[in-house]
Amino acid sequence: MATREWDATTYDSLPLPHVAWGQRVLDRMRLAGDERVLDAGCGTGRDGAALLARWPAARLVGVDGSAKMIEEARTKLGEGVELHVADLTKPLPLTEPVDAVMSVAAFHWIEDHDLLFANLAAVMRPGARLTSDCGGQGQLAILGAALQEVTGEGKYGVSYRGVEETRASLEGAGFDVEDVRLRPEPLRFEDTEVLDTYLAVVCLGSHIIDLPHAEQREFVATVRAAMSEPVIDYVRLEIEAVRR
Repeated sequence: MATREWDATTYDSLPLPHVAWGQRVLDRMRLAGDERVLDAGCGTGRDGAALLARWPAARLVGVDGSAKMIEEARTKLGEGVELHVADLTKPLPLTEPVDAVMSVAAFHWIEDHDLLFANLAAVMRPGARLTSDCGGQGQLAILGAALQEVTGEGKYGVSYRGVEETRASLEGAGFDVEDVRLRPEPLRFEDTEVLDTYLAVVCLGSHIIDLPHAEQREFVATVRAAMSEPVIDYVRLEIEAVRR
């Protein structure tokens, strides 16, 4: 996972399309209801809470690379849920295998997907399902072009993968792939202030983290002004796979 910290409270307060992405992941999971489920890149616990609302008997485990996100998740989910600050590119500190893995808007923060899927497979029982959503090939082209204009380089710290390379990574890690697909989901903003906050917290954190606060706001406004339209052009990479 990305190792930078997040403004977890502001993140949770934004009009996030991530909520709908999470609901869609839950719709695809095919749970009986009593499984041990890993939320890989659990963030503030929003999707884990939605999982437990649907299946109260599920045993949720959450991992995230951000301590602030895990702190927010602990507040939301309570002390009874197993939570870990953990890097998905390293062996995961789970006490026992899981029956299913869910993930929403996390995998694109990891550059090495071969390693990511191998680490997930290592904690999954044979037959366990992986159901996930993340940024895919073509995502944030508008923002990337604006960054290129302002800084001379595009967005960094993310890996937006395509269908065939994702399928190959999954199969190499020990998964039988049921489906991998790309889904365009552009998000348009009418309010400039909300767009600036969204860009700062969700999209440009790695670019502004070392800048003084006043310079952060100036940088975000400059990038936003360089965008061809006030659209975050999301493209979602959705995965269904089974641990071999």
